[in-house]
Amino acid sequence: MYTINYDDPVKVHFIGIGGISMSGLAEILLDRGFTISGSDRASSELTKILEDKGIKVFYGQRADNITDDIGLVVYTAAIREDNEEFAEVKRRGIPMLTRAELLGQIMKNYVVAAAVSGTHGKTTTTSMITDIMLEAGLDPTISVGGMLKEIGGNIRIGRSGYFVTEACEYTNSFLSFNPTAGIILNIEEDHLDFFKDINDIRASFKRFAQLLPDDGILIINADIDNYSEITEGLKCKTVTVSATEGVSADYTASDISYDELGCATFTVHGNTGTVKDGEGDNTVITLHVPGVHNIGNALAAIALADHLGIDSAVIAAGLIKFGGTDRRFQFKGRIAGADKGEVTVVDDYAHHPTEIRATLTAAANYPHKRIVCVFQPHTYTRTKAFFDDFVDALTLADVVVLAGIYAAREKDTLGMSSSLIRDELKKKGKEAYYFSTFDEIEDFLRKKCLGGDLLITMGAGDVVKIGEDLLKK
Repeated sequence: MYTINYDDPVKVHFIGIGGISMSGLAEILLDRGFTISGSDRASSELTKILEDKGIKVFYGQRADNITDDIGLVVYTAAIREDNEEFAEVKRRGIPMLTRAELLGQIMKNYVVAAAVSGTHGKTTTTSMITDIMLEAGLDPTISVGGMLKEIGGNIRIGRSGYFVTEACEYTNSFLSFNPTAGIILNIEEDHLDFFKDINDIRASFKRFAQLLPDDGILIINADIDNYSEITEGLKCKTVTVSATEGVSADYTASDISYDELGCATFTVHGNTGTVKDGEGDNTVITLHVPGVHNIGNALAAIALADHLGIDSAVIAAGLIKFGGTDRRFQFKGRIAGADKGEVTVVDDYAHHPTEIRATLTAAANYPHKRIVCVFQPHTYTRTKAFFDDFVDALTLADVVVLAGIYAAREKDTLGMSSSLIRDELKKKGKEAYYFSTFDEIEDFLRKKCLGGDLLITMGAGDVVKIGEDLLKK
């Protein structure tokens, strides 16, 4: 495998440079003196940022984008062998690395390289860790899968030995990483277009845990079914966390209360005693993101910060500053309902039944008369695999509006349709609708939503555009 050398920077070309992770890696190498170019299908906010930094971005992936001066090509899992650029790189024999392989090599250059994994919560937890480290003055380098206002985007380039990144299990990409600290937030069925079943997924997370060095640390959620199977045989330090009452773990929460927006305040109980203030009382944490699931995310961030020796008061101050990332229960604005009353518009990235349930449960604590959820399923394989779970989770909303399935990398070969979800919801007595276009959905919402409603656009595709369009008009 090709190995990047910070002392001998070459020109690196990124196929798919506009991706949330790829763009960040391009910025890291640019900062280290590498010459960067890349390509993507269309212009975006991220590609514009790269262009403003002097990076040449080609729109459209063509063979003639590959030039003789390129020393390395980085590509994403979404790139197929029939891609013109990919084929030309192979023909020329230019060295290649996957996105995950490059990220793994970059991690080797840091004393502390923390990788946050799990089926859900990676972006939020990585962002929480970011705010704690910034509050502590650790000057970390951060690669996060969302736009975080505290760092002005998805990447922060620090000058210290601290590096924090998300670690995604899809296509086993996180097995190319080199972490010194690992977090496993949860393990559930997902990405079944790649994994065979839950046992295959668990095996992948176990292999991820085994990447940690003997002097490293694994922080794992004790709510994971039979989590000891994942940690068995590890030589590194293992620390457990749990936000569930009655579950034994090294880091737990008690005295949980919620404000009028569904954001929690709780007392942390830690295993080392460093999450206590000078008077010996347990530290009280206040979050500005809603839902019980974010208590679990915060406990994982606290455990890592505690391991790094960050003072409990600094941990609490960092967490209270965290206000969420783009597309995670993100307040978008307010529109006038059909009765001229105010309708609150929120957007959320939830695209797995567990995430949907967590978001709608959190929304129940948010001021509202009705929860109107516009859901866009993400991929045909996920919709088929979790069909009944999607239906069950969506029953937590008062009104459900279904958009067409966002295909992403797939083709419709499974006979799945959002209208099937609508039909099942109606059988359960829920008010549910399906429209094939965003224009139809927007017209419907203008007539349907009333003052006091909480309108949530939900999904990993482009459903966010619906709320944004409504706010423009």
